[in-house]
Amino acid sequence: MTFRITILCENSVGPLSGTLGEHGFSTLIEPADGEPILFDTGQGATLLHNARRMNKDLAKVAKVAISHGHYDHTGGLLPLLQACGPKTVHGHPDIFLPRYRVKDTGECLAIGLPHDRATLEAAGAYFDLSAEFRELAPAVFLTGQVPRLTEFETGDRGLFHDCAGQDVDTTPDDQSLVLETDRGLVILLGCCHAGLVNTLEHVAGQTGRRDVYAVVGGTHLGFCGQKQLEQTIAVLRGADIKKLAASHCTGFAASARMSLELPKEFQVAQVGYTLEV
Repeated sequence: MTFRITILCENSVGPLSGTLGEHGFSTLIEPADGEPILFDTGQGATLLHNARRMNKDLAKVAKVAISHGHYDHTGGLLPLLQACGPKTVHGHPDIFLPRYRVKDTGECLAIGLPHDRATLEAAGAYFDLSAEFRELAPAVFLTGQVPRLTEFETGDRGLFHDCAGQDVDTTPDDQSLVLETDRGLVILLGCCHAGLVNTLEHVAGQTGRRDVYAVVGGTHLGFCGQKQLEQTIAVLRGADIKKLAASHCTGFAASARMSLELPKEFQVAQVGYTLEV
């Protein structure tokens, strides 16, 4: 199977004039045969604008996959439904849980899905929620909940289900998308809260394959410690991944380090980034 992958929402923009950036992520997957699938929807300010600028008709999208229930990946869902009609939305059952970032100062910021389920369903969303690895379309899979097995992937601190900072949010709903292409597997990450290495191992366990051609999306290494970054790079160096197109929550420092350590593989996946595979 062959695909065209296009980043529609990301923190920064590439050379395509007229596109806009926002802190968020969304990518369009267009198979050579079959309907396009949208993975995440950004915050909501840029999805429809950038899609129009790139001549992408999101009315043709019947399925939307959600990586996890944070605002910067789900905020565009309501505008998408309102502008482009009903969609089947695939995600984890926990995407509607309350989510907060509690700063060291005690300030509490709501970072969960900004619209409730009833509002989205009234706008045309049909939710198909599961924590299992599953096939969404020919050669397109959603990882389901990723087991946390590595010792060094401790994730992002400061995420909670309450403003008191007592109920820690480990983001169990974090999922990634897997494409089986003619060149090998392509793994699309939303934020990868579960950890990139945990995700790679989970995909290998579910598919029986380690021939990963490309990894595209947010690695969340910009929010993690130095130890996690170092050990992740060590694993990537031996994984024989041909393209590592990082974006969104990877962060500038982690991106710079990976570019230095993996100069042949590393790319920056901004708005307008396209991969044909």
